[in-house]
Amino acid sequence: MTDDTNKHGPEATAAEEPANTAAPEAAEAQEVEAPARAPDPLELAKAENADLRDRYLRLAAEMDNLRRRTERDVKDAKAYSVAGFARDMLAVSDNLRRALDAIPAEAKEAGEAGLDALIEGVEMTERSMLAALERHGVKKLEPVGQKFDPNFHQAMFEVPNAEVPNNTVLQVIQAGYVIGERVLRPAMVGVSKGGPKAAATENGTPSA
Repeated sequence: MTDDTNKHGPEATAAEEPANTAAPEAAEAQEVEAPARAPDPLELAKAENADLRDRYLRLAAEMDNLRRRTERDVKDAKAYSVAGFARDMLAVSDNLRRALDAIPAEAKEAGEAGLDALIEGVEMTERSMLAALERHGVKKLEPVGQKFDPNFHQAMFEVPNAEVPNNTVLQVIQAGYVIGERVLRPAMVGVSKGGPKAAATENGTPSA
């Protein structure tokens, strides 16, 4: 009885308390011994460098594209800035040609001094105007004998002719002009009808 009392008495309780309090202290010690791992400064520097390099390459590509686009816009502005003016001058040239064509052949053959001087003056004005336009990149189309191209020609009528390939330009009613690589005014033409189909060239493009 005495022994049992001694085992379950105050002394036994006191002996158990240190064991219970030791466990939390050990856990705290483990937490102190294993602090959070700090990021590697070298890895951070590498990541930042890669990000900066990517931004630089993107910016360089954008600047290069902007430079090319600006150069193209400036080139187009120089080449095509006179397009409206040139188109108006072509109308004047057309009127000069109509004036020359309106002179009767009999009057030309008569060889009157005054009329000959007038004709020569109008022809010189026409040539001078076309030469000035050509200096600014305006060129006359010469489509006779070529295959009809809707990008440069405007078909006004068809001419039955079995001796030439079909859709070949035979007549020009109004001259066409280009400025640079753009059509300033398509040529109004008459095209052949009833001839054989145009033979294919080596690259597959039909030829006249």
